[in-house]
Amino acid sequence: MSATADHAEERTNPAARLGFEPGQVVQEIGYDDDVDQELREAIEAVIGQELVDEDYDDVADAVLLWFRDDDGDLTDALVDAIGLIDEGGTVWLLTPKTGREGYIEPSDINEAAQTAGLSQSKTISVGKDWSGSRLVTPKAAKSGKR
Repeated sequence: MSATADHAEERTNPAARLGFEPGQVVQEIGYDDDVDQELREAIEAVIGQELVDEDYDDVADAVLLWFRDDDGDLTDALVDAIGLIDEGGTVWLLTPKTGREGYIEPSDINEAAQTAGLSQSKTISVGKDWSGSRLVTPKAAKSGKR
């Protein structure tokens, strides 16, 4: 595939934009009827296997955390998610977009991430109804700047 084709895929395939790679173990938390099935399927296609669920008892490369305003305490959910990933792993926090039921203010996301010891590196649209915030452990954030 050419560099141009790679670039085009990143714009059209949300899983590619999220940075998932073949062979990664991605744990999904907060699955419900409202999640973006196309995004889930695109991630599974990129990693070459199914997402593992909340009962997975090994370390994952990344966590996909679907979270809505009424799901409880976001900081607690992020702290729990950190415990499930390898050092330097990524938590993709997926929240409803502005105006959608369950929307969470960006300032609340940033505060919860900082309290949990994570750094927010970017936020992107990952579907019609969902935004994704890439949260990384401090070690991952530092290694990305070298």
